[in-house]
Amino acid sequence: MIVRVGRPRGAAVIVFMAMGWGSTGWTAGARAQDASAPAPASTSATPVPRIPAGAQAPEDPTMLDPSAPLAPLPEIGVAWPDLANAPADPAATMTATVDAAAERRYRWRVEGIGDAGAMVRDRFDQLSTLRAHDGDPANAAQLDRRAREDALLLTNLLRGAGYYDAQVATRIEPGDTPAVVLQAVPGPVFRFADVTLDGVVAAGAKADELTKAFGLKPGDPVDADRIVAGQAALKAAAGEAGFPFAKVGDPQIVVDRAAGTATIDLAVRPGTERRYGRIIATNGKLFDAEHIQDIARFRPGQPYDADGMDDLRRALVQTGLVSSVEVKPVPGDTPETVNVAVTLEPAPPHTIAGELGYGTGEGARAAINWTDRNLFPPEGGLTLRSVLGTREQLGAVVFRRNNFNGRDRVLTAQFSAAHVIRDAYDAKTLSLSGNLERQTNIFFQKTWTWSLGAELLTSDERDVIESTGQPRRRTFFIGALPTSLNYDGSDDLLNPTRGFRLGGRLSPELSLQGTAFGYTRTQIDASLYRPLGDRVVLAARTRLGTILGAPRDQIAPSRRFYAGGGASVRGYGFQAIGPRDANNDPIGGRSLAEFSIEARVRAFGNFGVVPFLDAGNISTSPLPRLTGLRFGTGLGVRYYSNFGPIRLDVGTPLNPQRGDSRVAVYVSLGQAF
Repeated sequence: MIVRVGRPRGAAVIVFMAMGWGSTGWTAGARAQDASAPAPASTSATPVPRIPAGAQAPEDPTMLDPSAPLAPLPEIGVAWPDLANAPADPAATMTATVDAAAERRYRWRVEGIGDAGAMVRDRFDQLSTLRAHDGDPANAAQLDRRAREDALLLTNLLRGAGYYDAQVATRIEPGDTPAVVLQAVPGPVFRFADVTLDGVVAAGAKADELTKAFGLKPGDPVDADRIVAGQAALKAAAGEAGFPFAKVGDPQIVVDRAAGTATIDLAVRPGTERRYGRIIATNGKLFDAEHIQDIARFRPGQPYDADGMDDLRRALVQTGLVSSVEVKPVPGDTPETVNVAVTLEPAPPHTIAGELGYGTGEGARAAINWTDRNLFPPEGGLTLRSVLGTREQLGAVVFRRNNFNGRDRVLTAQFSAAHVIRDAYDAKTLSLSGNLERQTNIFFQKTWTWSLGAELLTSDERDVIESTGQPRRRTFFIGALPTSLNYDGSDDLLNPTRGFRLGGRLSPELSLQGTAFGYTRTQIDASLYRPLGDRVVLAARTRLGTILGAPRDQIAPSRRFYAGGGASVRGYGFQAIGPRDANNDPIGGRSLAEFSIEARVRAFGNFGVVPFLDAGNISTSPLPRLTGLRFGTGLGVRYYSNFGPIRLDVGTPLNPQRGDSRVAVYVSLGQAF
């Protein structure tokens, strides 16, 4: 930024400032000299060294005699006390002989800023030398230097805020703890008389848009912060308007002190408006240009928009496979296009993750995953997963390709072997599954998500005959085509405070157990979030499910509906709600109904409490029923971390069935729904 300030003829110029400790305490002064007045003779002549009487002059007349006294230095420093003529009064003697080099603690303050703004004071506090050494002892020379530095700093800050006539004087208030005072006189704020964006007309129909983005107009204060912000906004607006190579020069500001105004001239060279061309991958270590184009939201031929470049940069970082990203526009293959050059540096591709958990009815479990996120480029990852728990053991191999032929599309294939022990059944299952889905995540939360999948499994399952309680063992061969569609109108993925969500799942299945038969599993989930003031969010949830096409007993126990647990009806054990067999173990059902309501209260700091009330039931009929609901209530604690709330819920059943525990505890990441 270049500022020219006109100085009227005859203006005063500060030429020297001295500070010392005299008989009246701390003193500070300045001599002002008119720019047109001649300099005093004493300041224009070089002092001649004196040779004491009787001494021999040196051979070189320009050399000084080391034993010669110093020549007088008028008007500089503090007069040395004359001890021969010291006053008889001891107190007066003490005052006259104070050591100017003595160090004392000091105080300081700024006066007179007034309406100049809090920003000036905040920046002064950040940069002040007096503040940086606050509490440290200082002598007269140190205080003088610090006061002058801060006076110059405050003057520059005031001028940056538009107070070009600002003056700052310093003084010292004596005492055991001297006080340094900076007295500011901001004067009137200068305003722009004219704002010129030279060259902006080359933007054609978008010239007015760029002018408005700059934001400054005649009559606005000459504020350096607003000028810098206007430059940045103008540059960004040019990129968003389709000018990738726009140039914004340094502002030329001319201040007229007599009128109290200023003019600003800013050179703008928008260049030509362009459209996207092709993507150029400057190194092929991770992704080729075709895969980067799959990730980008823009397509060749669309008008250039700088926001699309920023979005692509964030999306590439979000893959987790890059340590640094550079995305920049370069001249295209034709004058009306712009190519996008992308440079990527790889990050370590391997990840090891662990998980520990416990749930009433689910038992303790520990999981560990090892992942190579780019074993099959581009973004083809392989994960080896293992779960060891008191009621679950699992081993799985998972292939996952992110951004598969499109942004946030994920292709997954998995083979797993699992042994799951539940009160309702004991299942040993081998499964092969795959699905294609459009995912949401905390970086780019999606309004609509979907999934299409296929699954083949064989499951050896043990349960009991409902009427007699006798154990039985059956092997099921099942094929399924699960699909889902979800709408998310909430404001946050892990901790929503307003909006609603609605989702549906449909899974046609064919089962072979002795004979082949088919059925369809359907489930609908809905949740609502409503803020009640600044510290309370009311949240409610409903889940309804049904299985049509087969009686309950024919359906494999692991494919039925169950209720109860931390993500269902809290206060009850996992899958504990619903009809039971002769051994008082749950047997599941063909329909499901669940309801929850809770108040999420932000108590203090990052902690909150959540009172809740849940209800639900399981029915053997194909349609959900609202009779025979089981209710659970309790209190939860939330710790709101940077990556989402950590949840601890303690619940109790209000109308328990025989054998239900009186207390259930649940711990997890994220809200219950």
